[in-house]
Amino acid sequence: MRNRYAPGLVAVALIYASSVSPLPAVQAAAAVEPSLAESIEAMLADGYPDAAGPGAALLVIDDGEVVYRGARGMANVELGVPLTPEHVFRLGSITKQFTAAAILLLEEEDKLSVDDPITKYLPDYPTHGHTITIEHLLTHTSGIFNYTSVPGFMDQPVRLDLTTDELVESFESLPMDFAPGERFSYSNSGYVLLGAIIEAVSGQSYAEFIRERIFEPLGMEDSHYGGHQIIPKRVSGYTAEGDGYVNAGYISMTQPHAAGSLLSTVDDLARWNAALAAGELISEESYERMTTPFTLKDGEATTYGYGFSLITLRGHRAIAHGGGIHGFNTFAARLPEEGIYVAALSNYPGGGMGPGPLALKAAALTAGDPFPEFRPAPVPSATLERYVGVYRIDEQSTRTVTVEEGKLYTQRSGGTKIEAIPHSETGFFYEQSLTHFEIVLDEAGKVSHMLMYHDGADEPERADYTDEEIVVRTEVAADPAIYERYVGRYELAEGFVLTITREGDRLFSQATGQAKVEIFPSSETEFFLKVVDAQLTFEVGASGPATAVVLHQGGQTIRGPRLED
Repeated sequence: MRNRYAPGLVAVALIYASSVSPLPAVQAAAAVEPSLAESIEAMLADGYPDAAGPGAALLVIDDGEVVYRGARGMANVELGVPLTPEHVFRLGSITKQFTAAAILLLEEEDKLSVDDPITKYLPDYPTHGHTITIEHLLTHTSGIFNYTSVPGFMDQPVRLDLTTDELVESFESLPMDFAPGERFSYSNSGYVLLGAIIEAVSGQSYAEFIRERIFEPLGMEDSHYGGHQIIPKRVSGYTAEGDGYVNAGYISMTQPHAAGSLLSTVDDLARWNAALAAGELISEESYERMTTPFTLKDGEATTYGYGFSLITLRGHRAIAHGGGIHGFNTFAARLPEEGIYVAALSNYPGGGMGPGPLALKAAALTAGDPFPEFRPAPVPSATLERYVGVYRIDEQSTRTVTVEEGKLYTQRSGGTKIEAIPHSETGFFYEQSLTHFEIVLDEAGKVSHMLMYHDGADEPERADYTDEEIVVRTEVAADPAIYERYVGRYELAEGFVLTITREGDRLFSQATGQAKVEIFPSSETEFFLKVVDAQLTFEVGASGPATAVVLHQGGQTIRGPRLED
């Protein structure tokens, strides 16, 4: 292992045995300054400060040697079982790289080609006159609507066990977003269809194929397709509610299918990644295709290959992917030129740093190029007030900056208002996040634009300062007696219901699977939320209860008719 972290200090490393598990404990460095392992340990503790709550497992490998392997938090909060690196987590969309590799395995056996139209294997799938290839599915450029974006999908309907055919039927009638190859748009639908193609070509279920062709040959004994079976060392998933935790809602793994149904450990993921990069499962040529950006019809390169996102981390090329699913959040990345691999798996998608920023921080530190550590700096309120305004990102999106009680907040259209903490007069960061931004002034000292570095990205998103007025929604006095007309249930989409309740003189809304929040009147029929940029308009007649509600959020307008009780 190259000691990039601190030249002159004793390098802290563990020998990365081919068996991966069990691994010996990290030894302390003989130095006053914290070792690399100790620094990563501190990152983990900072990212998941409540050791008695859900947490994360983290593995960092450098040149085949384990520099950190540990966990923090509870695998089961109710039973008080601590997390360990051996525990099994749902992977969410990290599943996609396994699906992509399975397709390439079949291609190497001449059983399909990524250039084949999907109708060769799924003849009844409606393509709306377009030719959609397997490669379009792999690269999220098919134009097929993402079924998990249907409002309410991730709530009650996902409890149902579906066959692959039933899952495909649930979204095949949705309209296309664009012609294949014209744009990149992340689509879980595409990866479900890849799973259906794997099943059609192999004659096996997706679960059987992944187990027999990937997990078993690579000795990934702690990796599984999710389901009702007993899985040793499986951890419980949690989500946030108020200031505490609750058990995550149930989801049948038949619904994410080839887009997000697998479970694994940090050790098995390291074994998988090493085998994939070494050409042990698929050829080096196939792996190169997986990790090469796809080019659109107009010649523009995307930042996605086959099942992998291709990003730049502090100037270093990285092959990465994250995942999010009920009760779990995950992230894994490889820096090929540096020989670094990181995997972070969490059973708590709400609050804290999250596995993505945690893994990226650990990888950057291991590469000897750590992210800057921002510290709060006092900035006069008068200076903050100069930055208040609307910053336009594109035709559809803006970011609004406000100051309240001496604190600066930003809010993207349709999003949540978040406090931004100053680290200089023009620089700001968000707590427990790698995202930060700079306010850029022109030569005259006037605000010009904002540069937002999402998740610490090397290239910023620019938003130009405008003279657009900030929309201020003012609460007006309303007769609470009219609230009774709005109480009821409104279906915004199949299985996605907005429930309106009254508590004395206050009105509340609660979407399926979400927390109850208060709504405030801006007129007798119009209400707004303070926790997120969203508004509700009730449709009423001359008398009687409201017949429908209209949700306005993020540029979308969704009407929900009232359900009869």
